[in-house]
Amino acid sequence: MDTLVKLVPLNRDLWGYLAIDVGIALVLLLVMKWLSGAMRDNSVAEELGVKDNFAFGISIAGGWLSLCIVLSAVVGRHIGQGYWQAVEGMLLFGGVGILLVKIGRFAHDKLVLNRVDTHAMIADRSVSIALVDAASLVASAIVLHNIMVWVDGTDMNAIIAIVTGFLVVLTMLLVMTRILEVRYAKDNQNDSFQGALRKGQLALAIEHSGNLLGTAMIVSAAKDVLIYYPSAYVSNVTGWLIVSVSLAIALHLLVLFSKKVILFGMNFRQEVDQQHNVGVAALGFTLSIGTAMIINGVLGG
Repeated sequence: MDTLVKLVPLNRDLWGYLAIDVGIALVLLLVMKWLSGAMRDNSVAEELGVKDNFAFGISIAGGWLSLCIVLSAVVGRHIGQGYWQAVEGMLLFGGVGILLVKIGRFAHDKLVLNRVDTHAMIADRSVSIALVDAASLVASAIVLHNIMVWVDGTDMNAIIAIVTGFLVVLTMLLVMTRILEVRYAKDNQNDSFQGALRKGQLALAIEHSGNLLGTAMIVSAAKDVLIYYPSAYVSNVTGWLIVSVSLAIALHLLVLFSKKVILFGMNFRQEVDQQHNVGVAALGFTLSIGTAMIINGVLGG
């Protein structure tokens, strides 16, 4: 059997750390479920099982996926440091992760989509709003995951670097969305981007979700070009800001160029904004994420 399957030797203590990390991760997922239900009039089971609210399911799925993405940066981080240290680290980083993802969602609901009552629209089965809501959560988690991977240790310096770096990148994501709103108004006779989402414009929601996820992925590549200095708070923040803005602009230009080449002869903006062409929006979604993955692969290599 050894000649057919070559396995990497595993530390005997690994199973203990695995049990701790997975157990705490499940508890945090249940906490996330409770928080999601506590903020709504009806329980998760009632919304999904009784009302068959697909939009609610999309939103909840985005929330749980975001937590899993964050926790994946924490599990295994404390192997070899002792079980108690693993418990403390998992609870600390998991708690910070939940808090920051919630802050990201609040900022997106109250600052970006400030003209949309997200919870009411999702309760009213708005799939377009649910898609954008889920994408914003996952985008926040992707950024947070990579910042957690970037820092070393579990001390206060690491927490400060995570919080400040996340807030800087989150601010950049919010500004990017505002710029997209200005572009949409300019191309559509001063029509409202948020108003289109509120009316259920699915193609626009799909394209914007791709923008959020692609930007989060490309911004996260900053971890591969920045050096982490535990006590250099200012340089850590300015580093994430400068690199994030540069990479986000590069991604936008590359995606725009790709669309012009692939969709040569087509007014793709009109197809998405006015014709509600989901196919063209899906292509934009794929190009945003795919281009970000390629750039990440180059920088991470």
